[in-house]
Amino acid sequence: MLNGKHITLGIETSCDETAVGIVADGREILANVISSQIDIHTKFGGVVPEIASRRHLEVINGVIDEALREAGITMDEVDLIGVTYGPGLVGALLVGVATAKAMAYAKHIPLVGVNHMHGHVAANYLAHPELEPPFLGLVVSGGHTNIIAVDDYNECRTIGATRDDAAGEALDKIARVIGLGYPGGPKIDREAKKGDPHAHEFKRVTLEKGSYDFSFSGLKTQALNFLNKERQAGREISVPDIAASYQEAIMDVIAEKAVSAALDLGETRIAVSGGVSANSRLRELLREKGEEHGISILEPPLILCTDNGAMIACAAYYQMKKGIFADETLDACPGLEF
Repeated sequence: MLNGKHITLGIETSCDETAVGIVADGREILANVISSQIDIHTKFGGVVPEIASRRHLEVINGVIDEALREAGITMDEVDLIGVTYGPGLVGALLVGVATAKAMAYAKHIPLVGVNHMHGHVAANYLAHPELEPPFLGLVVSGGHTNIIAVDDYNECRTIGATRDDAAGEALDKIARVIGLGYPGGPKIDREAKKGDPHAHEFKRVTLEKGSYDFSFSGLKTQALNFLNKERQAGREISVPDIAASYQEAIMDVIAEKAVSAALDLGETRIAVSGGVSANSRLRELLREKGEEHGISILEPPLILCTDNGAMIACAAYYQMKKGIFADETLDACPGLEF
């Protein structure tokens, strides 16, 4: 305890960010330290799992120490440890899980295993202290594009998900083909600001009537075929126009389906999270469509969109409130379902 407040330390190592957050009473961020590996993986055009795991091992102790210093506390004042145990890269997850278990055992601190996706939902509790369930969640990231009914702090139902590529994957693949490189999402977003979103009318895939699921593989194939055809014909390709048009086709469908789901379910709030929720065009479209139908769009600040430890600490706090704890058998679960 610190000044009567319950202190949770959260560890996140599901992919290529080594992150530790410290949160008081589930809502107040005391520290949120993130060590990114983007520069390391850029030369390979994407995350290399073995390299990511090794880097987590190298820096995790230093990140924990920095977070404790930033919060102005010691481990003796930590009441709970939360750690992401899935989904994610198995080697990366193991580093975080093993570290959290060792700390919990050594300091006799309760431990909670957190679903990474629940962590992303929890980012909005930190950004919007007044937010309480129920509401509709939209988690858009490199590996997931999910519409979620958040019934309670620990109860979420997936009502729409991607059937193939997630939005982040679709952006990364085309970014590589048009020479923008990794990470593709932010680079396409920046390039798109200089282009015409209607220069190329890429198809919007909505699937069957009433479905909230997503499919971006057909769009990706259409874009690849178009680019190959243009290059074979010797025609110059406008990278900003391709970026803007391709991005528009993805974000338009996501925003439309999210707002439609909210209307059908009678929800008046959509809480957006995940790395791709930082996309400026997605935010614009959600606000426009939400305002048109009287739906509030809640967004976390950019630092809480990326993988971070504060969101894991927040999610762990609410699991603790329900009496949901882990023990020494906690293990990494790379294919963990939402």
